[in-house]
Amino acid sequence: MALRLLQLTLPDGARAVARLSEDRSARLVAGVSSTYELAMRAIARGTSLAQAADDAGTGDAVDIHLALAQGRVLAPLDHPTDPAHLIVTGTGLTHLGSAEGRDKMHRSLESTANLTDSMKMFKLGLETGKPKAGAEGSQPEWFYKGDGASVTAPESPFPSPAFAQDGGEEPEMVGLYIIGPDSTPFRLGFALGNEFSDHVTERFNYLWLAHSKLRACSFGPELRVGDLPSSVQGQSRIRRGNELIWDKPFLSGEDNMSHSIANLEAHHFKYELFRRPGDVHVHFFGTATLSFSEGVKTQDGDVFELEADAFLLPLRNMLATEAPQTVTIKAL
Repeated sequence: MALRLLQLTLPDGARAVARLSEDRSARLVAGVSSTYELAMRAIARGTSLAQAADDAGTGDAVDIHLALAQGRVLAPLDHPTDPAHLIVTGTGLTHLGSAEGRDKMHRSLESTANLTDSMKMFKLGLETGKPKAGAEGSQPEWFYKGDGASVTAPESPFPSPAFAQDGGEEPEMVGLYIIGPDSTPFRLGFALGNEFSDHVTERFNYLWLAHSKLRACSFGPELRVGDLPSSVQGQSRIRRGNELIWDKPFLSGEDNMSHSIANLEAHHFKYELFRRPGDVHVHFFGTATLSFSEGVKTQDGDVFELEADAFLLPLRNMLATEAPQTVTIKAL
């Protein structure tokens, strides 16, 4: 049975960590106020995160559904003192998609004469994205998304900038990491995530991908400690008021990916600047299912709702466009 951790604020405003049981009941982890604190304790003691949680013991029961409804559930991992030390990144062109989409891709890959750069990258992942242990696989597409300030809590609105041309969901698996004192990256586990992006900007020209990714994101509510199942099946929905305007399954896990998770991790953490002691890393592993691809145009008030069989709780966020901002650049 996988250990599942949540972060929340209590009614008195204090922060806490809770263990989520398979029946969706929850109890506090005694004596810790953050997942970061618990993970650092495990690293210092040379134990697993699950063992550290067991050693801490349990406290009072909490109504996690009430906490979600009241907006008191936080992302399951953050940096306790400085959001600039939480780095959000991701990889794309990593998923095989549906059987129909996969067959279509394979047929298009039979000839390399007219492949786009994206299809060349996808083909490279198919060929060498899952190397044997000790071998080096191909580099994936990689992008920077933001720091801790870009993380939106479950049930909270996605702030889409006024200049955005679109705001759309991307249902993904997310790896959560802390860098230990000796620069070793430690994976705490995985979360369900919405790697919210501006697909109109991205589609105009792939060189604008970097711009399209500088948006908010959300992950959680729970952190699943340990390995991710090899196949994850989920459902992505968009609700507009009382109407369900889009509803489609998505697949993830390594059985449905062209890269292994280990290969994606290796190409991220090979950079020394991503191994700075004490930093937190949130890494989105990609998707093959988007409402934008099927012509859905989102609007303010739309609610994105994600579920997956590897997680007990859904992830929900509402789209909310920010007011225009004027930025003045001053010379010193």
